[in-house]
Amino acid sequence: MARLRRQSLRRSDEQTAELVRRHRPDYQIVLFIGLLMLIGVMILFAISPYQIHRINSEGGSLDQSHYMLKQISYLGIGVAAFASGAIIPIPFWKRYGAKLLLIGLGLCLLLAILGAVHAEPPALCFNGACRWYDFGFTSFQPAEFLKFALLVYIASYLGRRITQKRVNEVADTLIPIGVVVGAAAVFVIGLQKDMGTGITMLGIVLAMLIVAGVSRRLLLLSGAVVGGVGILFTIFSPHRIARIMTFFNTSAATDASSYHIEMAKLAIGSGGLLGRGLGGGVQAFGYLPEALNDSIFAVLGETFGFIGLLVIIGIFAALLRRLIIMTDYLHDPIMRMLAAGVFGWLTTHVVVNIGAMTGIFPLTGVTLPFLSFGGTSLLFMMLALGVAYQVSRYTSHSQTIERNNDYEAPGSGGRVRRTRHASSRRYQRAISTRD
Repeated sequence: MARLRRQSLRRSDEQTAELVRRHRPDYQIVLFIGLLMLIGVMILFAISPYQIHRINSEGGSLDQSHYMLKQISYLGIGVAAFASGAIIPIPFWKRYGAKLLLIGLGLCLLLAILGAVHAEPPALCFNGACRWYDFGFTSFQPAEFLKFALLVYIASYLGRRITQKRVNEVADTLIPIGVVVGAAAVFVIGLQKDMGTGITMLGIVLAMLIVAGVSRRLLLLSGAVVGGVGILFTIFSPHRIARIMTFFNTSAATDASSYHIEMAKLAIGSGGLLGRGLGGGVQAFGYLPEALNDSIFAVLGETFGFIGLLVIIGIFAALLRRLIIMTDYLHDPIMRMLAAGVFGWLTTHVVVNIGAMTGIFPLTGVTLPFLSFGGTSLLFMMLALGVAYQVSRYTSHSQTIERNNDYEAPGSGGRVRRTRHASSRRYQRAISTRD
């Protein structure tokens, strides 16, 4: 039975790519990810000794190589996840997307129930938020699994609607997607009090809707609904109101509520043009909260300076550019939605994290991909990027569907057009290594 299923998946994979011959993947994706991981290991090597010393001075008993060994193991697991995403056939994700989504919602619901009855472990709660399963040797954040499941399910659903030319139908397309996203938001933002993950989910779906060709009017209407729901989630959450008040607070750094963001700005500013060098920073050694995780961008600014931050942002921009260009040259709508969703996922993390550390946005718990310490977020982001890497094998040389409003209801005249970039020199250079 399993053998027949594998054969069926292979046949479906061949049918999916029937318009485009399978070719070499986009190796630049691997290059940019590798560079970011290398920078992350370097900065962790520089600041982890003090973090370990601080914990041990408070009664802990961590080994000096604790964080380095854990991060290297996380990176190894992430590489394995990337390889899995690059190997597992796309039809597999199409077939099991709905089941993955139900599993993700179930894991989040179970965690909320365990946290409510104070069943610790396996529920790991901190400051009234239960976001992790604690298994003793490691922890697991189900919201990250839910993000990947949402990506796969919405990509498959929206891809089918594109094929049927019904992407702009409210009842058949937007309302079902809204119900799914709303359910995920209730579990993540409402029960787990994790606004950062909720924003990332919205970023994933928004990117897919834009690339799918949803009309501007419907996008604005959907944005208004999402904004209203976001206001409700904020009103009934005192800590979110406090963060917003802190964001608009222009008082001095002595205000305890603005301590985190002030220390982050001070770290970035003290780095100057070229930075203080590895181990030469001050803010990461006791002043800056969450130096290994959410605040890693500020630590990078102090260590490598303005020039170093520009280089890091440039690497992220180059990776994101590869993903968004890919959507222009994919015939299969589901593959195109997967690439767009991964782009939205990564973009949201980068923009929200950097914006929070520079004072552009209110503080929220969003990691900086490949640089922040942690395992669950890295695991599923690498899995998603592995899927995008596999999708890059099916880009077209000359013809695809434009990202516009051609995907209307039947009879609207929507049609496949020749992309205006298909014969451009830029794209020919982008694919020159693939054939």
